[in-house]
Amino acid sequence: MRLNANQINTYVGGRELVAPADEHRIIAGLAWDSREVQEGFVYVALPGARVDGHDFVCQALQSGAGLVLVSHELAQDAYDLAREKGTGVFQVADTYAAVTDLARGWRGHLTGRVIALTGSVGKTTTKNLVRDVLSTTYSVWATKANQNNELGVPKTLLDADEDTQFVIVEMGMRGKGQLASLCEFVKPNLALVTNCGECHIELLGSHEAIAQAKAEPVAALADGTGVAVLNLDDERLDIVKDFARVAERGIKVVGFDGAGLHQEQAQAWASEISLDAQGRPHFVLHLPDGARELTLGLRGAHNVSNACAAAALAYEVGVPGDAIVRGLEGAKPEGGRQEVLAGKNGVTVINDAYNANPDSMKAALSMFCAMEVSGRRFAVLGDMGELGDFAKAGHEGVGAFVATQPIDRLLCIGELARDIADAAIKEGYPASRVSCFATRREALDLLESELTSGDAVLCKASHSMQLDKIAKELTD
Repeated sequence: MRLNANQINTYVGGRELVAPADEHRIIAGLAWDSREVQEGFVYVALPGARVDGHDFVCQALQSGAGLVLVSHELAQDAYDLAREKGTGVFQVADTYAAVTDLARGWRGHLTGRVIALTGSVGKTTTKNLVRDVLSTTYSVWATKANQNNELGVPKTLLDADEDTQFVIVEMGMRGKGQLASLCEFVKPNLALVTNCGECHIELLGSHEAIAQAKAEPVAALADGTGVAVLNLDDERLDIVKDFARVAERGIKVVGFDGAGLHQEQAQAWASEISLDAQGRPHFVLHLPDGARELTLGLRGAHNVSNACAAAALAYEVGVPGDAIVRGLEGAKPEGGRQEVLAGKNGVTVINDAYNANPDSMKAALSMFCAMEVSGRRFAVLGDMGELGDFAKAGHEGVGAFVATQPIDRLLCIGELARDIADAAIKEGYPASRVSCFATRREALDLLESELTSGDAVLCKASHSMQLDKIAKELTD
């Protein structure tokens, strides 16, 4: 973002409380955490349940904020400091809404193409793959980490330079209409949907409703010019296409297929899939210009589908096939997602504790069991959130899956995770190798007493369970 105070105020509709000394000064950057303010940023004071950003305006000014947006008046010392620094202060009705309003305004300055990316599983991983592959050929900006909510989405746009060729916007969802609301100002040129799984069933009530919600970015594409990159192996593909009315509106559908079951319709598909000793997929990637062998830089067979999604989109926008392979092979996992770490005393720790649902839990277990491990495999699994009435069945499904895998020890943390343990035992997993705990500390005590050199530990649960703290304790 590069805008002056007048342009910003045009977009947010504020009331001037302190006039900027130089109304033409360029504001490049935005922060709502005063500790992240840099010289020339706009600081947005967001009210919160525990912390009110208005209390930190002076810190933001001292850090060089070039403009401040507030939703109520400030103490006199803040005004005095703003005048001393030559920094403008504008009052808006709602500072949260002002972030979106500013992003909506800046979207009109972006000259490149914008990609909306969503799905039930694999959003962040696929976003990173798309970023890495497109970056071989174009200038790219993408959502940082998983900042895919009502604040992270507009910030992704605002952090992009005006001439960036591709802006990749990851979009999370908490209910019907939320993605449509985000797309109203993101205005995507392309939309990629990784899959329509069971995540968010608590909020939406049915698999059909989940698929319709995930289709909202596709529905937001412009008639006749929009491009939708869709999973041909997703059993709810037709719901997405019907909801978005892709045929009637002239939306181009570009298909991908990690299972190789829809080769004729797919722009990118995979065959001859195998896993190396580290659990990384080796496969043949098929594109319209030919087939190429590669070993993906990420672990787990489920990432073949994510790689095909990135490849299909990249090929559609002109990335050469060899560059696509180079980008996929160079991909690295993000923190908290299939991180393989060297633990204490010769133990290997897989930190995949950022989030979880039944599909991603099974995928992580498959990856874990495909890795070459000289000792025993310890699966530390915790509660999965946002499953609603499906919670019991979802956890039991994971437990039944554990019983089919070469897991030597199963540790379950949390009330819901007890259903994982019970289902595993019911399906024949030895009860003597199962332990259930109410707290992380209890599980950690057992791990520290039982782990020996050569053993490996997988930590997987919803983020609220904070199993990454177990991974940290085992590696520090």
